[in-house]
Amino acid sequence: MTREVRQRGLYYEELELDTRYLHRPGRTLTEADNVLFSTLTMNGQALHLDAAWSADQPFGQRLVNSMMTLAVLVGSSVDQLTQGTIVANLGFTDVRFPHPLFHGDTLYSSTVVLDKRLSASRPGQGVVTLEHTGRNQDDVVVATAVRTVLFWCRGAAR
Repeated sequence: MTREVRQRGLYYEELELDTRYLHRPGRTLTEADNVLFSTLTMNGQALHLDAAWSADQPFGQRLVNSMMTLAVLVGSSVDQLTQGTIVANLGFTDVRFPHPLFHGDTLYSSTVVLDKRLSASRPGQGVVTLEHTGRNQDDVVVATAVRTVLFWCRGAAR
């Protein structure tokens, strides 16, 4: 029989403190992505949808919806870190958007494990603090977020 390998994220024990996980490939965000995400989430902000109005604003063009930036930032880490090994997201703090993303920019994401501890109330699970950073194609930081996640320990996952 041919050996089977199931793609998954990392279990609690496999996550290393002070390690930067690079999530590749990057994701180029298009006008269609931005308009679809904004309208699906009922965000009618002119900065995302109105090219003529946005041209007279400080950045001179439409901005990629920051909630989409956050979603892609976190989503790009799933295959490498949390696919099948996450119990739940527990929360986000320190979400920042220091520089905008524009249509056609590519978002490259990375994650650093800041802290981890076994759960005191949930045997077989551990609480991990992750710091996500997104950079554009010019290596400019466009988004950061700290996320607390409940992970399965190896052998405890269902």
